Formats: sequence, C-alpha cells, structure tokens
Amino acid sequence: MANETATLAGYVADLKFVDIPPEVLERAKVLTLDFLGSAIRARSEAESTPSLLKMLEALKLDNKGESTVFGDTKTWTPAVAALLNGALGHSLDFDDTHADSSLHPSAPVVPAAFAVGEMVGASGRDVLTAIVAGYEVCCRLGNALDPTSHYAKGFHPTATAGTYGAAAAAGKLFGLTKDQLISAFGVSGSQAAGSLQFLVNGSWNKRYQVGAAAMNGVIAATLARNEFIGSSEAVEGKHGLLVGYSDNPHPEKAVADLGKVYETMKIGVKPYPSCRYTHAALDALLAMRREHNLTPDQIKRVEIGLHRNGITLTGDAATKRHPKSIVGGQFSMFFTGAVALDQGSFGWDDYSRLGDSAVDALADKFDVVQDDRLEVGRTHPFGARVSITTDDGVHERLFTDPSGEPGTFPDAKAMQQKFLTLARPVLNGRADELADAILSLERFDRVEKATQLGRQ
Repeated sequence: MANETATLAGYVADLKFVDIPPEVLERAKVLTLDFLGSAIRARSEAESTPSLLKMLEALKLDNKGESTVFGDTKTWTPAVAALLNGALGHSLDFDDTHADSSLHPSAPVVPAAFAVGEMVGASGRDVLTAIVAGYEVCCRLGNALDPTSHYAKGFHPTATAGTYGAAAAAGKLFGLTKDQLISAFGVSGSQAAGSLQFLVNGSWNKRYQVGAAAMNGVIAATLARNEFIGSSEAVEGKHGLLVGYSDNPHPEKAVADLGKVYETMKIGVKPYPSCRYTHAALDALLAMRREHNLTPDQIKRVEIGLHRNGITLTGDAATKRHPKSIVGGQFSMFFTGAVALDQGSFGWDDYSRLGDSAVDALADKFDVVQDDRLEVGRTHPFGARVSITTDDGVHERLFTDPSGEPGTFPDAKAMQQKFLTLARPVLNGRADELADAILSLERFDRVEKATQLGRQ
C-alpha cells in the first residue's frame, strides 16, 4: 500500500471540468437523472419515508434550509437533504450499480453534490465535476476492498466506500485543498459503516445507511473545510479502510489508471427495482418465457445459478423464498423470478404481489444454487444460469451480464422515459422540465435553477 489516500485526494483537488471527457460528463448526467427518478417516487411511496421524517421532526432537524429534497415541498439544511435524498434514492432499489465493486455510486455521491452545490451557489459544471470525482473515488475504493471479501465480512460497500465518495464530491465543491481532502477522507474512515444484517428481516437499514453515507460525507468535508484535522492514510493505513473492512484488499485498484480510465463509464443501470444480482436471471427468465410460450402450469422446476455474492444477498431459501416485506422481496431471487415468470414482467408496482398465492406456489418450484461458472474468468459477478424444467424437457440459458451494463447501456431516450415513469406521478409536468434541466446541467450558472424544478 502506497499513499492511496493522498493520491485520491490530489486527484479530486486537481480535477477540472474541461479535463473530463465529454462521454463521461454525458454519462454522469444520465446516471444522475436515473437516480433522481427513484428519489422522487420514494418520497411519496417508500414505506420507510414517514419514519425518517418523524425522526427529523422529533430531533428538531427538520429546519428549513437551502438544499432540495427531490419530490418534497420544502428545502432543508444541507446535511439533512443529503441524508434524505440518499435514503430516498436507494429505497426502491432501482438505482445504478457499478459491477466491479458491487456498489451503487449515485446514492451517496449525487445527494452530497447537490446539497453542497446549492449551499455554496455552485454552477452546474461544478456539480457535474464533483459527481464524477465522487463516482471515481467510491468505485475505486469498492474495487480495492474486493466486494466478495467485503460482503463476506458483512459490510455494505455503498455505505462504506460511499462515504468517501460523498466526501470527495462535497469537498470538491467546497474547493478543498489536497491536504484538506486527506482530512475529509480521514473523518470518512471513522464514519464508514454499513451492515448486511438488514437481509435477515427485510429491515430498512440499507436505505438509511446509504443516506447516512451521503450526510457523513458532507459532514466530513465541512469539518475539513473548517480546519479540522482528520486521520491520515485513512484508506491504506494500519487501521484504515482496506485493512479493517476486507481480508483480501487490492490497494492498487484504488489508483490504477486514475484520470485515464473512468470507472464512471462502467456504471450500469437497472431495468428492475430489485437487487442487481437478480437481474441476469430475470432477463433470462423473461426471454425463455417468451421464446417457449411458457405458462406457470407448464413449469415443473426452476434452477437459478448465481455467484456466491448473489447467494448471500438473494438466494437463501430459508429466509428468501416467501418474503413478507418490500425489502425482503427486493432481495429474493425466488419472489422476483416467480413474478417475472408468472406475468412476463417485473416492476415497482409488483411488490403488491407479496404474499400472492400464485407467486408463492411458483416460488416453491425454484432452487437457487451457487454456480462456479460465474466465478471463473469474469470481471464481475452479476451473471446467472437459468434452467427451467417442463414436460417438454429442460431449457437452459446462461446470461453473463444483466441488461443495462455498459455494453447494453440504454440510450438517452430510454433513460429519460424511465425517469418520467417514476417522476410524473409526483411532479406532473415539471418532471419533463427537470429531466431537460439535468440532461443539460452544465448550462446553469447556479445549480439551484435546475434543482428547484424537483420540488413539489
């Protein structure tokens, strides 16, 4: 390990809008729009939102400020806006995923960037630069942690590495120096937290801890801005992130080709509102259903082969076969697969089918197993093998990548339509205006002129 913290801090401090390739900036805008669609819908529909708002009210943290919470009617103080936007945007499990690190970059980074951007009166160009900086930091740290090892220790990388990404975005907008960013990362190391224990009972921790990562990144950067001294070597140090949170770290991945290869371009988007480890299987199930004209009564058995990470998150039959909560459903290969086979589609409104007898009966025909073919020679673990047994025999497909990865990234029109489907029920006609504003964010001299379109 060799000065990874300082190298990342220097990169963030020196990054300029004009140095970022146009395709990276375009991708950042589309990813931001995609995230905001989930946040806006979750403000009115996620079942955990009322608890978050009541907590803020009880603690007198619901004061009016200058930062937007998308889909809300009021503005909030910056740190609280980051918390809410992060938690809301992650609530539907419909937000983007960086496959190599197995984390959701926009959820901690975009809320931190908008909260501080509005706080300091930043331009759209400044905010886009900060978002790219945040993406690069958290994705690279996720790579360095090694997601399989990180998951095995029970950590949620979006919340751990994501805290550093949020600090990078916030620190960039504050104009922090390299040394100040090192301090901000030092504070982030004390705040990086996210447990996979939410998987046991379908709890709401996953949403909150990602919002907390966004908020903690803002706090870390604000402390550094005000001459707070944070620990050095927070990434590579004796008690740093990579040592404490992984048994198989790869520190070189944190800085490999930094500024030359953009991890931002490796971020994929979700066609389904569920854990990314379910998506390749859902793609295969839907394709096979169409190709063979399958109906539920024809299906005798379904076997889904996943990477061991996918088994950890979605494949435990004892707790995942018949989920009772939305979070449980989001992390159930059995439920999501059964819905897809039953009706030929899967979307946010289909969580109304939790407990549906037809879905439960079909889920009983599923087995989810570890498939070693998804471990060897692959750059990321999101593939799936699907075998469906019917009276006609066994139909099998191997999907090495889920749809929405960089090689099959949707065009701008498709991405805008996904956003509008989520945002229009909340914002009505303003959803179209907000989409146009985010997709041309660099033209705004003050980012608030764009973000205010996201308020009800």
